[in-house]
Amino acid sequence: METDFFYIILFAVAFLYASVGHGGASGYLALMALYGVAPQEMKPTALFLNLFVSLTSFIQYYRGKHFKKDIFIPIALASIPFAFLGGMLSIDDHLYKTILGILLLLPIIRFFFFKQVPDDRLVAPVKWISVLLGAIIGLLSGMIGIGGGIILSPILILLLWTNQKQTAAISAAFIFVNSLAGLGGMLTQGISLSSNMILYIVIAFSGGLMGAYMGSKKFNQEVLKYILATVLLMAAYKLLFTSA
Repeated sequence: METDFFYIILFAVAFLYASVGHGGASGYLALMALYGVAPQEMKPTALFLNLFVSLTSFIQYYRGKHFKKDIFIPIALASIPFAFLGGMLSIDDHLYKTILGILLLLPIIRFFFFKQVPDDRLVAPVKWISVLLGAIIGLLSGMIGIGGGIILSPILILLLWTNQKQTAAISAAFIFVNSLAGLGGMLTQGISLSSNMILYIVIAFSGGLMGAYMGSKKFNQEVLKYILATVLLMAAYKLLFTSA
């Protein structure tokens, strides 16, 4: 059952994720998991919120001229059909929570350990790797109900293809198209949404709009990222090591 604290955290998650170019689905899923929301409701709810937050984030980073279309296109084209396919798949609740718990470790690692990449160290992306990454991330995204940014962004930085601002812009666009595709796949099987969905959207959109603006304007995110990573770590522990 939602409380006022739930809505405060929802706003904070949207703000923090949008500030680094993410839609926030993993954060919304973690929050809903902590409040005992059923997985069949968690997935489409997180993707709907993703659409609004990732779009606002992308617009801000695009205006800042950080978007790299040549890197985004092959990854997105490979991911979209697989995200749709993943959205059609139903998986066991325990397996779902285990996969989500593992995936939550990726933004935790990124927020704690990944730093800015100097532009002079960046290298050109390899097309076949881009396509393979897109397909794998797309499938996982549709299955779990995330946009895939938490998987893609640390990989882009690790491969030295983009700096943090470019990663944020690409991730935001990637999350938007994957969320649409994943929702499309889910709609073929029927979806269940919270009765408070409109309120969720208003709160997440407000947080995302503010976070995207601050993030694209060189907002100092370090302390906030550590706080978010700690919250996600708690959620990952709950998903992986408790029966709740």
